[in-house]
Amino acid sequence: MSDRTSDRIVIRRESPGQPDVQALLAGLDRYLSALYPPEANHLLDLQALSAPGVSFFVGREDGVALATAAVRLQAGEPETNFQAYGEIKRMFVDPVHRGRRLGERLLAALESTLRDQGRQLALLETGPLQVAAVRLYERCGYAPRAAFGGYPDNGLSVYYTKTL
Repeated sequence: MSDRTSDRIVIRRESPGQPDVQALLAGLDRYLSALYPPEANHLLDLQALSAPGVSFFVGREDGVALATAAVRLQAGEPETNFQAYGEIKRMFVDPVHRGRRLGERLLAALESTLRDQGRQLALLETGPLQVAAVRLYERCGYAPRAAFGGYPDNGLSVYYTKTL
């Protein structure tokens, strides 16, 4: 049985404002709004994804956008013992292309970016109903942690950490 990951898949920094990328982000928004109430969706909009301190990545195969992910540099806070960190945001793989290890490759790109920028800590918030995402993060070495970054600890989110 062959691995479905293609050598034609390229993951690189890109603008989130491209129409095909916006379509992927809209798909993520629809998915999350079907799972959680609006106050539980902590999404970065297009402007926030384009801000300084945010690195936005797209996974493409033969030029077709398949997946997105971003990392936002954050200052230290009491919940991180004042250690600066990178927050993983907007991870999404088009459902048609899941199972090809795109999520792992995106996380690796985000983590490499954080290390290059002198960050040794990656944090993220996701939802407990996103079972595949939770499995991905745990498989990639992320461990559960307490809430951070002003997120509410209301049972609608789960939080993860990884030392890079």
